[in-house]
Amino acid sequence: MMIHSYLDSPIGRLLLTGDGNSLTGLYPPEHVRLPAPPGTRDDQAFAEVHRQLAEYFAGDRLDFALPLAPVGTEFQRRVWHRLARIPLGQTRSYRELAVEVGNPLAVRAVGTANGRNPISIVVPCHRVIGSTGGLTGYAGGLAAKRWLLDHESRIIARQPVSSAG
Repeated sequence: MMIHSYLDSPIGRLLLTGDGNSLTGLYPPEHVRLPAPPGTRDDQAFAEVHRQLAEYFAGDRLDFALPLAPVGTEFQRRVWHRLARIPLGQTRSYRELAVEVGNPLAVRAVGTANGRNPISIVVPCHRVIGSTGGLTGYAGGLAAKRWLLDHESRIIARQPVSSAG
């Protein structure tokens, strides 16, 4: 059973898709692979997703704790798993990510898998940048990528500095 919902956000109206138990997709409005909304609309089924995303956009959430069920190849899922481990406020290059998934020569394949990530923001493909540090490709659009990275920098800047000892 596929269902969907929408959430207004600072980067536009997000399409959320799910299977009734897990989030299967989160698409910004400019996403190059924006699907037609599947199944019926069920905002209540996405209440926790709405809550956590609202906290993130308010600057009050550093990571997500949601059941996810992205559909992809084994390699894509490995890349998406590594993406989910990039801490808020940090970035990785496509090359670094290729090394992290165990295949330093798979830079282009990592880029393709990154671009096919169906759960934007929660699986933070926006945190992957070019090897020179520049913003490159984002299925949700470079303006959204810039906004998300700037937003996360502001969240990190607000975090208390811990003192040792």
